[in-house]
Amino acid sequence: MSQGTNFVDYVKISCKSGKGGPGSAYLHRDKKTSMGGPAGGDGARGGHVIVRGNAQLWTLLHLKFKKHVFAGDGGAGGATMKSGKMGRDEILEVPLGTVAKDSETGEILFEITKDGEEQIIMEGGKGGLGNSHFKSSTHQTPRYAQPGLPGDEAWKILELKVLADVGLVGFPNAGKSTLLSVITAAKPEIGDYPFTTIVPNLGIVSYRGHQSFIMADIPGIIEGASEGKGLGFRFLRHIERNAVLLFMVPADTSRTIKEEYEILLSELTAYNPELLQKPKIIAITKMDLLDDELQKEMKKQLPKNIPSIFISSIANKGLMDLKDMLWKAIND
Repeated sequence: MSQGTNFVDYVKISCKSGKGGPGSAYLHRDKKTSMGGPAGGDGARGGHVIVRGNAQLWTLLHLKFKKHVFAGDGGAGGATMKSGKMGRDEILEVPLGTVAKDSETGEILFEITKDGEEQIIMEGGKGGLGNSHFKSSTHQTPRYAQPGLPGDEAWKILELKVLADVGLVGFPNAGKSTLLSVITAAKPEIGDYPFTTIVPNLGIVSYRGHQSFIMADIPGIIEGASEGKGLGFRFLRHIERNAVLLFMVPADTSRTIKEEYEILLSELTAYNPELLQKPKIIAITKMDLLDDELQKEMKKQLPKNIPSIFISSIANKGLMDLKDMLWKAIND
């Protein structure tokens, strides 16, 4: 599959949980007892629809065409106090960072952040009680039992927000994919044209002492992205989950470094002002195009309150220092 089709970060699914099984109104009978008391078992609960985290997944692609999911109904209570068989649960496995929402209200129901974590998105109906629960001193042989409760049915939204330690932020052709391909094993598509990256890419950056951290290449932002221009804000939500933001500005930009950084920052702020609270680093890419004198001139343009570094992914310059800066920012 191409890069554009195998990353899915939003699905809407109709979920139907199972109905509870009815309780039994059985009265005990055997060859020695012709008129025994109540001995009806309880009905079982209906199956839940459950969302489970899976660290091996990175997309919701496997759920893209799964528009309807149905859990099993609970079994009816049986004779001699036998309970019904539990309804089959329907499990939806999702990547870490998946948020479940109600389709009607937009309310956030829960978020999956750990491997193996399970949350019930649609609860199965409760099973009915058997007639043995209704026996009393004045009513020795109740001939009725509870019916099971119906299951629920509703549309739910699963939305993936990529979890990463470092998020790469920059205009198209800022060198984000190149950096990711050089310092991780990720193989993003790289080309000399805008919007080469059209979905987020993740890679694991190896660091000193066998340590590592996760880096995410978020698709390029343009002016007006927060208003829906270009690829719009569809992928800006992935930046919310990154611990550190690495702003990448190419040395051959037509603006000043400070101007480009401030445009990027304003787009993120327009989308979510809380992003301003995240640690930020500026990397000036393609430093192999600069001589020492140009670098000195460019340093004067840099914002004073943000750590910055000159790097070249192609020439492998400044990358270890960049890793050190990122590691410090992640662990501060």
